[in-house]
Amino acid sequence: MAIRKKSNKNPPVLSHEFVVQNHADIVSCMAMVFLLGLMFEVTAKAAVVFVTLQYNITIPVTENQPTETVTLYNYGIKDLATVFFYTLVAIIIHAVIQEYVLDKINRRMHFSKTKHSKFNESGQLSAFYLFSCVWGTSILVSENYVSDPTSLWRDYPHTSMPFQMKFFYISQMAYWFHAFPEFYFQKIKKEDIPRQLVFIGLYLFHITGAYLLNLTHLGLVLLVLHYFVEFLFHISRLFYFSDEKYQKGFTLWAVLFVLGRLLTLILSVLTVGFGLARAENQTLDFSSGNFNVLPIRISVLASICLTQAFMMWKFINFQLRRWREHSSPPQPMKKKFMTSKGKPSKKERGLCFNDFCILLAEVQKGSSCFA
Repeated sequence: MAIRKKSNKNPPVLSHEFVVQNHADIVSCMAMVFLLGLMFEVTAKAAVVFVTLQYNITIPVTENQPTETVTLYNYGIKDLATVFFYTLVAIIIHAVIQEYVLDKINRRMHFSKTKHSKFNESGQLSAFYLFSCVWGTSILVSENYVSDPTSLWRDYPHTSMPFQMKFFYISQMAYWFHAFPEFYFQKIKKEDIPRQLVFIGLYLFHITGAYLLNLTHLGLVLLVLHYFVEFLFHISRLFYFSDEKYQKGFTLWAVLFVLGRLLTLILSVLTVGFGLARAENQTLDFSSGNFNVLPIRISVLASICLTQAFMMWKFINFQLRRWREHSSPPQPMKKKFMTSKGKPSKKERGLCFNDFCILLAEVQKGSSCFA
């Protein structure tokens, strides 16, 4: 994330710099249009598709008491409109956190450009991961998914979702979709975009897949587990930027990261490989939302296993790089001789440059791994 330099000169309206500086206000006006549409009868039917959750059904709680009802939700094409609206909301919240929290801390800490970018990234993600963990955990507890693990596959397909469950998935997709316009708004460097595209694409692929394949119970458990581990990493990195001697958080994260990958694989195999494989109804039926057939089960398990393997490969490379940087002995400084004119020769100037690189590497040792 690049550092935005404030200028006293007002950029031309609708210019590149104007949109970047005022994107939060522009997006807020767009969101306000949908909210104002709810106030008028002519536009209310169109606006409500964007603002509220669609495809709700009302069913009785029990057959003996038909007067007591509960509202559940399915999914459909209109959810794209809802995701779009909450993508605008995510952009606004992103800008608020950036301006009123992260920018104020950055001005006090005087970070370098690299640390400034990483601090903003960890600040935004740690806030999102913490909020999602608390929200997801509350759904798990209220729906008794923790006390009854068989609910992950029992009564599949899970086509009907409570309000909090559907709103959670809509918000998750909206947040990760909002990351694409943030490339432009935050002036992300071109060399950083491919890495972030893979990062965002994996989230959207798995969240959308769990939503469309009616694996929302399993997806919620795995998301909360993964978000907790990622929150620990980013909060540890925030503390590390304030004090580079802080390393304990990364050690705990490394242990939980490996355990998280193992637990993810165990829950996935238990749910998809055993629970759904033993279900009575194993017929592909789009109308009822039943995708419990062998090819889809194999595809789901393969995608989860490949993703976990990819994450472990990145994790091992990260740890090896960190170990090499901390275990490599410091190289001795070489003497530099001056010519008779008081200037180093070409060969000696090359030695001086190498010595400077060695010195710079020693100064930055310990921060290059996590920064």
